[in-house]
Amino acid sequence: MTRPMPTIACEWGLAGIEAWRNRAAVFVIVDVLSFSTAVSVAVERGATVIPFPYGDPAAATAEAARRGAVAASPRGAGGGQLSLSPVSLKMLEPGARVLLPSPNGARLSLATGDVPTIAGCLRNASAVAAMADRIAGDGNIVVIAAGERWPDQSLRPAIEDWLGAGAIVAGSRATADAEAGLAAATYRAAAMELGDVVRASRSGRELIGWGYGEDVEVALEVDATTAVPLLRDLSYGEA
Repeated sequence: MTRPMPTIACEWGLAGIEAWRNRAAVFVIVDVLSFSTAVSVAVERGATVIPFPYGDPAAATAEAARRGAVAASPRGAGGGQLSLSPVSLKMLEPGARVLLPSPNGARLSLATGDVPTIAGCLRNASAVAAMADRIAGDGNIVVIAAGERWPDQSLRPAIEDWLGAGAIVAGSRATADAEAGLAAATYRAAAMELGDVVRASRSGRELIGWGYGEDVEVALEVDATTAVPLLRDLSYGEA
């Protein structure tokens, strides 16, 4: 009997998770600027990240206390506080626990139910692809490009997440569907100018304009780490 070939698909946002929840063997959440990149930095340092919905600081503080974690501050809080800024997480000590609110990557991470879930970005693309292959076996790998949101909360596609998804698809041994194949082809085509493309993207311009250009540079460290953040008990730690 012929064994089914593992496949890898690429979708956008919450609707993509909902479409694949009953058929996915593993989800990969890609939010390059900046949740997935921040998680990769923290897990590389030996820390644990607790994803949390964005927008209720009091609830975040209470949940952090309940789970023995430090609640990250808004990115603009200043004063060297931990935040969604990947740079702020580079001094974490092994064993640290950080509750990290995020409007996109954290929200999506909490929507995958019982399906194994990985946080992927450009920094860990090759390692994530290999781990997703291993977890999925003969099943479906579903890479979710997080995107951003317009003021009406509808999805705003984000080119950096499409490129991050493409980098992961390009490293997988699974058979790509049409969308995943196009994401991989886009990544390969942009590889030589990746930094320029991401800096010029809407999200890149926003972060640079707000004074977080260094966060963009961290996000562009392709395959800088082999640490793979895997969600267990609603917390990301190294797989």
